[in-house]
Amino acid sequence: MTYKMFNRRNFLIGGLAVAAVSVGCSGASAEGLAGLRSAVRGRVLVKGDPGFDAARAPWNLAVDQSVQAVVDVADVDDAAALIRFARNVGVPIAVQPNGHGASNEMGGTILVRTAALNETRVDTATGTARVGAGVSWAEVQALASPAGLTGVAGSAPVVGITGYLLGGGLGWFSRKYGWAADTVTAFEVITANGDRVTATAATESDLFWALRGGGGDYAFVTAVEFALKPAPSVYGGTMTWPAGRTAAVISAFRDVTASAPEELTAWCSLTRFPGAPALVRIDSTYLGRAEAAAGLLQPFDRIGGMLSDTRRVLPVAELGTITDEPTKPAPSRQQATLVNGLTDQFIDTVHTQSIEPLMTVQIRHLGGALQRPSDTPAGPIGAPYLVSFLGMQPTADSEAALKARTDAFLDTLAPVDTTKVPFNFLTPEQSVVDVFDADTLARLQAVKQRRDPDGVFRSNHPVIGE
Repeated sequence: MTYKMFNRRNFLIGGLAVAAVSVGCSGASAEGLAGLRSAVRGRVLVKGDPGFDAARAPWNLAVDQSVQAVVDVADVDDAAALIRFARNVGVPIAVQPNGHGASNEMGGTILVRTAALNETRVDTATGTARVGAGVSWAEVQALASPAGLTGVAGSAPVVGITGYLLGGGLGWFSRKYGWAADTVTAFEVITANGDRVTATAATESDLFWALRGGGGDYAFVTAVEFALKPAPSVYGGTMTWPAGRTAAVISAFRDVTASAPEELTAWCSLTRFPGAPALVRIDSTYLGRAEAAAGLLQPFDRIGGMLSDTRRVLPVAELGTITDEPTKPAPSRQQATLVNGLTDQFIDTVHTQSIEPLMTVQIRHLGGALQRPSDTPAGPIGAPYLVSFLGMQPTADSEAALKARTDAFLDTLAPVDTTKVPFNFLTPEQSVVDVFDADTLARLQAVKQRRDPDGVFRSNHPVIGE
């Protein structure tokens, strides 16, 4: 069988922007994979092997990753060997640590898992961390928490750090500390040529810039170093009310967020879980003393009918308990957009109509440090809110219903909708045009052309299309 390189460009790995490697191929098949098991030391599964379907499944089970094989690389040397194999036989490779942000673009690839790249170092004296590509936020937060430090982590501790950072990283403390990508000091990578380099602001600066929020379309990141931030005292938790209190809760949410200090982050969500009553909730964190947080959140305390209140002083290792997001893969559909405000029509709709078949409509308050200049592709965010819509998606019919309901809500936000979305919130159908302005995208495309002119790297949301 004859293979050749080709210049396919539409690669970026998923909503979480995980670095991925791909090589164009002509007629890639099982024959081209014949030497794969001997080329690497890690586990190799191909179609028909026991466990193959489970290994190829992404976090969002509604996405079908029609890959040829799944490889769990044993270490960085094994990753380099896999890249050499892929280049020689012309079979695409897509690196995906834990499946977050996957799309349907993995057809014909070798899917790579990085669980073995699990080294975690936290230096509390210098306030820095170095982690391998297989490490999730839970490990770092557990080590940083006793020293009163934190990463600029998201709401789910199971999310992989590398992919989160490659997509910019929008988390609980971003209003105070900006994008998580702003904290990165170095990436250890394998390039399209198979070279191992360390990208910093002083060395490989174009690659360093692109990887801090521009996705993983430029190199295979094997480890990342980043700064930790002070979090000597954190107060946070959830307040819930019956859905009938939605108007009052959103009114208080608008008032609180209009003057909130950067230390305070609040998210407002409407939920309707199967078999449970509809609820409205406020999730919040405050970097500071409980007494100050209680004063800032007092407008919510004046709303009658509160069903529960879990607010407390908590270690950053327990941030995931606030939203208590699922820890196991499931089929779903999520869509988000950045908005310049909350229209009366939107508020009236969520107050007077059921959100079904959606399970959650969430409004995240942004602003603060996110509005200031950032020397990353993610850049500043002028919009004060991110609104997202989530529903479970077991069938094609339910997908259509979820899309229709989401579109109806988006119509009510049209006057304030920026039509832009953070990288890590992209749907499988969206592209980088929905994230970056024209100048930023052109700069990312230039890095792609310099670093990977033959399209070695494959990912779900490419910076250069076909």
